[in-house]
Amino acid sequence: MNYRQARWEREIDGETVNEPLLAEKNTETVHHADSTLPEEVTRDELTLPELTEPEIASHYTRLSQMNYSIEHGPYPLGSCTMKYNPKFVEDLAGLDAGAIHPARPDEFAQGTLELLHELQELLAEIGGMDAVTLQPPAGAAGEFTGLLTAQAYHRANGEAEQRQEVIVPASAHGTNFASASLAGYDVVEFSSDDEGRVNVAALEAAVGDETAALMLTNPNTLGLFERNIEEIADIVHDAGGLLYYDGANLNALLGRARPGDMGFDIMHYNVHKTFASPHGGGGPGAGPIGVVDHLAEFLPEPHIRENKGGNYELYSPAQSVGKVHGYQGNWLVLLKTYAYISRLGDEGLKDTSSMAVLNANYLASRIDLDIPYEPFHHEFVASAGEQDAAEFAKGMLDQGVHPPTTKWPEIVDEALMTEPTEAVSKEMLDVLAEAFADTSDLSETELADAPTTTATERIDQTSAARNPRLSWQAVEETDD
Repeated sequence: MNYRQARWEREIDGETVNEPLLAEKNTETVHHADSTLPEEVTRDELTLPELTEPEIASHYTRLSQMNYSIEHGPYPLGSCTMKYNPKFVEDLAGLDAGAIHPARPDEFAQGTLELLHELQELLAEIGGMDAVTLQPPAGAAGEFTGLLTAQAYHRANGEAEQRQEVIVPASAHGTNFASASLAGYDVVEFSSDDEGRVNVAALEAAVGDETAALMLTNPNTLGLFERNIEEIADIVHDAGGLLYYDGANLNALLGRARPGDMGFDIMHYNVHKTFASPHGGGGPGAGPIGVVDHLAEFLPEPHIRENKGGNYELYSPAQSVGKVHGYQGNWLVLLKTYAYISRLGDEGLKDTSSMAVLNANYLASRIDLDIPYEPFHHEFVASAGEQDAAEFAKGMLDQGVHPPTTKWPEIVDEALMTEPTEAVSKEMLDVLAEAFADTSDLSETELADAPTTTATERIDQTSAARNPRLSWQAVEETDD
């Protein structure tokens, strides 16, 4: 496959740069305006670009051609994959009827509240939970909210001071550790067994009277289903702790298994991954959490319920942890989730998990790299072997595809964590397989120069991390 991304360059002040920012274009005109605002919050002049409509259209078109997007091809970033989102959900979110003010009184927002209440019920059914809150604005925020709920539960039982530890597998998502720490817990990490699953003996040694919760992903970050999940749940529950489900990999189970049936007490849903809401770019997102019945009274406020008159209303659960986000959550993101679930239905969701698992296993069968842990479900972790995984990823960029997640989980040397998702066709899976093969054939020198066919070639990651440039404005060179 021959690939060369569009590159738009011009010379500015003797330096060759990519497509300039609007602020670097025609900015000769200085605009002055009178204002009734206080002088200390106004300025006398403002320099703005003066561009024609064709110039603006050309600028943004060129930028789009320089950018790899989900419309170009897949992002097989294992565990936190971005997948193609059908455009019909965007059309629905753009309808005038969706532009409802969040402070509208309940009696004038019955349609909105009904939809959100039905989404609560749908998510509860999918996860095997008894109650769901839609408030958290992201997956990590869902984790934090779930742990606050666990904390409130232990406080109600008079054990909050005693239960100060959250147990997390070494291979867990980094947000698990961060969320537990942010909630004020001490994080207890334990190792995997030789098969890449929960080390039951290590878990038993870690669990005790201080345990508030165990956070677990199932399938885990290696794509492996935790076969001993019921035994794991019993160990945690017998110690008085709660079992938390990280919903990052829920798309592997849709329509086939439910966290609640496995013994999980709390879970979050990554609707940006599982149910077709855009992922990345800073948001907005949504990370609803579900809980079993005896935790429902601790959910955030306001919650939505149907009253005896058949109308929908907001209320505060008896021992609510309070608000974690404005109003009922990110309404338009939740609308997209509702639309996606409703259109697929039971059989469609079940088919989604089938395709997610099939695609991962087909792609794995086509690549000639070591995959030490199996049988896996929706994702797999290959090893780049003697090659540096980060360098391997740069080489894949030259093949016209986005590379997988690299260097994690650390249980696999030079890890290439790969998840194609259910949305990728067999033809594109073959393209990905060819990209793996072609990259494997590159020499160490070729990898050291990669990428060379992208709009922006190889960057100095170390300097970028140590001296981040967070503004388009020019920065004067210093001796430092």
